[in-house]
Amino acid sequence: MQPDAHDAPIFLVTGCNGQVGFELRRSLAPLGRIVAVDRTTCDMSRPGDIRRVMESIRPDVVVNAAAYTAVDKAESDADTAFAVNATAVGVLAEAAQALGSVLVHYSTDYVFDGVSTRAYTEQDVTNPQSVYGKSKLAGEEAILANCGRAIVLRTSWVAGAHGANFAKTMLRLARERSSLRVIADQYGAPTTAALIADVTAQILGRRTRGNSEAFPSGIYHLAAAGETSWHGYATEVVRYAIAKGATFSANPASIEAISSAEYPLPAPRPASSRLDTRKLRETFGIYLPDWQQGVHHLLDQILN
Repeated sequence: MQPDAHDAPIFLVTGCNGQVGFELRRSLAPLGRIVAVDRTTCDMSRPGDIRRVMESIRPDVVVNAAAYTAVDKAESDADTAFAVNATAVGVLAEAAQALGSVLVHYSTDYVFDGVSTRAYTEQDVTNPQSVYGKSKLAGEEAILANCGRAIVLRTSWVAGAHGANFAKTMLRLARERSSLRVIADQYGAPTTAALIADVTAQILGRRTRGNSEAFPSGIYHLAAAGETSWHGYATEVVRYAIAKGATFSANPASIEAISSAEYPLPAPRPASSRLDTRKLRETFGIYLPDWQQGVHHLLDQILN
């Protein structure tokens, strides 16, 4: 049931036109009044914009889906990456603390070095290898230092029906080329923007119903269950799309598995992006579906 407009909590969603922000507008709608802002109304590289918007809206809950996500570009544009992913997050956290707002923020598997032989837990030591990862870790630290009621959700391999992502790239390349070469020695769990938004709504739904004990602050890992490589991900995208009637030049058998060394990029990627989600499950009772389920749902949306 939609809350009464007069007493409904106000949710401020930043980065509302990004993959996660777009889905948040849907998932949070039943919980209260949504005020969604993008770069034109709140430029996260400008602290003054953030303070002005926070003071004007005075939200009960802030969900920060804004981020600098150009991983490779960040290697030569560190100032902007840190301005958006770290400095702005600290300003947002300070403003949320001053207003008594709850803050939810999204971080990344890139805060780890990717050498672990098991899935990373929230207690594992961070060691980012890229400028992007370092900027996101600085944002995490700024939140925990400046806001007493905040949750940081680390996620991985995000893809949504709205916006650019790996799945859409594979669909395009499979149409254009008869064969593909995709990295097979990096592992993680493709996680849809819809799943991230839905889990966020489940967590915040408990808070807005007054059950503050069910909303402990801190860092939580949020990624779909299971694991695959980028090669396995690409193969499943093409296989499922063909099963749904799509026509491609490539097919699953023509997707070649290659090593990271064969496809060098400016920013190093974690070899392992596997995130242990036990803490999220034990704290909130949220069980996450296998990555294939989310990818199939995503493709159903894209292909229709």
